[in-house]
Amino acid sequence: MRQIVLDTETTGLEPEQGHRIIEIGCVELLNRKPTGNTYHQYLNPQREIDEGALEVHGITVEFLKDKPGFADIAADLMAYLSGAELVIHNAPFDVGFLDHELARLEESGATRIADHCRVVDTLVMAREMHPGQNNSLDALCRRYFIDNTQRTLHGALLDAEILADVYLAMTGGQVALSFDPAQHPGGGDPGALRALPTDRPPLLVIHPSEAEEAAHQARLKAIDAKAPDGCLWLQMMGRSDPEAEAG
Repeated sequence: MRQIVLDTETTGLEPEQGHRIIEIGCVELLNRKPTGNTYHQYLNPQREIDEGALEVHGITVEFLKDKPGFADIAADLMAYLSGAELVIHNAPFDVGFLDHELARLEESGATRIADHCRVVDTLVMAREMHPGQNNSLDALCRRYFIDNTQRTLHGALLDAEILADVYLAMTGGQVALSFDPAQHPGGGDPGALRALPTDRPPLLVIHPSEAEEAAHQARLKAIDAKAPDGCLWLQMMGRSDPEAEAG
């Protein structure tokens, strides 16, 4: 499957008010693996940039003066996107701007993104997976341990690269556990699975010291006291009082 993780930066929030795209960044995934085939383009919006938007991405009108307009890159962009599944965080925002830009083209028969691509919205996915929680891109980076330290300002290509990592983490969990040789690499070849020797040395088990065990129990008790829903570890182990277990 070919997927394109896409992000845009704009002059403002509403395309209906004449706001335009000023940056497009895309990362290609083929069968869930980044290919290195990226697309990145700054665009001259031929208008001013809202102060609020400037604070988000830091892209100035002066920087964009010598950049092409959307009409100049539309054919190449659509050739890159067509047929792929688009992965976008808060897709209605980016798709709305892209559709608006396509509608502005003078050529007759301007189409919409939905006519060329299927769209997956990772914000919708995240809200379903983590209801009632903060599901911004930065929050998802923290949740899935994705490094976003370079993201001091928003940037379309950087954000697309980060979103690609987040999307793969969100959707990359193990879906099955099977010991059937026919379902493993190598098919039904008995040599594809190797049995451990029966005369192997026993596994080394290192038990905690009394001080380490006490520190562990103290941490569980602190978590149980502060966490809104208590300590999950204690709940999973069927205990509510770490001191009782320690005793």
